Amino acid sequence: MSERGSVADPPAATYADYAADREGPRFTDWLRARSGESWDAATTHRFVRELHADTVDDAVFRRYLLQDYAFLETLVGVFGYAVGDAPTMAARSRLIDFLGTLTGDENDYFERSFAALDVPERESADPALTETTAAFRDLLLRAAREGGYAETLAVLVPAEWVYLDWATGEAASAGSDDGPDRFYLDEWVELHATPEFETFVGWLRRELDRAGAAASDRRQARLAASFSRTVDLEVAFFEAAYEDATSVEPPAADAIGDR
Repeated sequence: MSERGSVADPPAATYADYAADREGPRFTDWLRARSGESWDAATTHRFVRELHADTVDDAVFRRYLLQDYAFLETLVGVFGYAVGDAPTMAARSRLIDFLGTLTGDENDYFERSFAALDVPERESADPALTETTAAFRDLLLRAAREGGYAETLAVLVPAEWVYLDWATGEAASAGSDDGPDRFYLDEWVELHATPEFETFVGWLRRELDRAGAAASDRRQARLAASFSRTVDLEVAFFEAAYEDATSVEPPAADAIGDR
């Protein structure tokens, strides 16, 4: 299956049940199935459809981009935790390479886009966070600080996989073959639609497949809860871009739990 493919089967309550009647089961397929309708709500959201179609309002995209840039700092830190927890030097090398993309190519994109959208540097450096952004940052940091490698992957995989899916999947059909005219829309799609990004997401999934399948039933359930909450917050993150206020209430949280 492609990294952007869908999981059509109803979710099983446990990974053991899910794997019992499948050849070559993947832990991440089970996690995605358990995220239910939230996955489609994130990957086909109005925001990403308008992004592909070049119809998203600049004010909406500006609000979204400010929150995403604030989130990027946390994401970089959590990938740093993953580097420290990774079980092999090869895994650490892959994560470090991606950190270079986040702090290089993506950061350059943000700076150019903020200039085009007339965002003052003082605002991009310290934006007022929505409750959803704050909840998202808290989820990632708690996963990294209170859990282990598997817990960190359980929030990083959906955060990256959702973006691959909306950039390359069903929502992409809403746009033209040439992409949006506004560079800050076109490049944002392209950053998440490259073969390199798809390869990295596929590798992240395989890391979580391995770690998750080896975990206890109790730990697997907690990994699933973190994965699903991440997807729920992706939906709320897109919704918040359409709100003028910074008080959009995020969905309820679940505990990260023990290792």
